[in-house]
Amino acid sequence: MTSKLSLRILGLVLCCAAAIPGLGTVAARAQSVVVMVNGEPITNFDIEQRSKLNRMSHKNDSRQQVLDDLIDEKVKIKEGKKYGVNPTDSDIDSSYATMASRMRMNSAQMTKMLAAQGIRPDTLKSRIKAEMVWGSLVRGRFKDSLQVSEREIQAQLKGGDDSKAVESYEYQLRPIVMIVARGSDSVDARRREAEQLRGRVTSCAEADRLFKALPNAAIRGTVVKTSADLPPALRDILDKTPVGHLTAPEVTKQGIEMVALCGRKQSTADTPRKREIREKMFADKFQAKSKEYLQEVRKAAMIEYR
Repeated sequence: MTSKLSLRILGLVLCCAAAIPGLGTVAARAQSVVVMVNGEPITNFDIEQRSKLNRMSHKNDSRQQVLDDLIDEKVKIKEGKKYGVNPTDSDIDSSYATMASRMRMNSAQMTKMLAAQGIRPDTLKSRIKAEMVWGSLVRGRFKDSLQVSEREIQAQLKGGDDSKAVESYEYQLRPIVMIVARGSDSVDARRREAEQLRGRVTSCAEADRLFKALPNAAIRGTVVKTSADLPPALRDILDKTPVGHLTAPEVTKQGIEMVALCGRKQSTADTPRKREIREKMFADKFQAKSKEYLQEVRKAAMIEYR
């Protein structure tokens, strides 16, 4: 009974579609296959969906560019399966949620935003999957050739005014907060109190005793950071602060904050400049290897235009 009813409903839908001029033609055109990639179809609908997604990020790629991207993604995913790189739905959903959070949304809100532009969430998830697969493949298969040596970094540093940039420090820090209630008009008074206390502290042991005994104040445990971990403005402040002393009071959401500098020593860790060079060189090597590998994989793929 159910089977017969389903067939009747299907027949009714098809008849209605045929009765509306052009509707059947539009649907067929949207789902018509443009190219087969290793036995998997890419349709006009896929191209239209990706074009809409690209326009949301202000990319006005031509139809052929969009098609090429979709072909590349098909061959990337096929290559990944060959080497056992196949993200689960959970992995993809997690990456989708992370992308949404960077836009200050949750997954449901981003799905709703995409739907408002006529875009299915699977359109974005397909791109995410291809990027995850390809990133893992290139890093895994060509790990050694992507490494950036110290010699390469030093070669980049030579000839430039990077004498200071090659110095790296390790800082031992103890954050301090003097709590100020929200909406309180005592911020200025609390700041003056912080300045007075700052002048009395000449060691971290003194800071520990003082702020542990002070009402509405806290001194946290030691945090170790290197030059590359800190923003330039904070590095500059710490380099000018004597060891055992406090940085100038700063008003934050928590109250009045300072940092006790408990130690500063030269380190072999990357400096900010060296890290910047290392990341740039790695990105360049990755891009070159990715392009070369993709050309190789695409040549071996079965791509049939319709």
